[in-house]
Amino acid sequence: DQLRKLRDTLDDRLFVRTSNGVIPTPFAESLQLKVEHIIESIEALLEPETFEPKTVTRTFTLSSTDLEQKVILPQLLRIIRLEAPGVKLSVRKLEIDQITNALLTGEVDLVISNPSFVPSNLPTLNLYPESYTCVASKNNAMVSKKMAISDIAKIPQLVVSPSRGDFVGAANDWFEQQGHPRNVVLSVPTFTAAKACIAESDLCGFIPSRLLPDNDLKVIELDRTIPGFDVIAAWHQRSNQDQLHK
Repeated sequence: DQLRKLRDTLDDRLFVRTSNGVIPTPFAESLQLKVEHIIESIEALLEPETFEPKTVTRTFTLSSTDLEQKVILPQLLRIIRLEAPGVKLSVRKLEIDQITNALLTGEVDLVISNPSFVPSNLPTLNLYPESYTCVASKNNAMVSKKMAISDIAKIPQLVVSPSRGDFVGAANDWFEQQGHPRNVVLSVPTFTAAKACIAESDLCGFIPSRLLPDNDLKVIELDRTIPGFDVIAAWHQRSNQDQLHK
């Protein structure tokens, strides 16, 4: 049936019977090279490309907070310069409300961030665990080295909210669950700004431990441990087979 359909489509018998068996018609023989070329092209398309990092020339755009820029960027740059010297790395601030669109359009290749900033429908990879440390200015007389959650909740606090500028920080829900809502009076876009503001004011805040110690800040030991988080890498599904991501 399939041969008959093909004969009708091509308007040629394609194969004829002889005393020595079945032989192709001249038209069928003329198709052989074309068919072989098509098959070779399909096989080449399906065959994985050999990835040679040292020969890659492209710009890779990364979006993250200043935490990841300080912790990961130096190591990432060292690896890229060694393994893929033709790759240019562009680092942008994290715009949490634009993550999905930026990844979809290719404006950003990879996001490295706290999971709370990343839409849950994106593929992710855990990079390393991070914890929060409560800090205040070394000159802040309102706080002591050890404090209860109920007391620290009354102290004016700041939160880091990249690009959004709201007063919702990573620890807000946790404080609510403990029955002690936070007294948040300042929102800043970066942890660098947070540390500087805490050092020069009566505010306290929760800073990722890898950004400490800081000579201008003192650590406050709390009677309960605030949950930490895993720093993650996130990308769009369209980049799943991108060798540079891997």
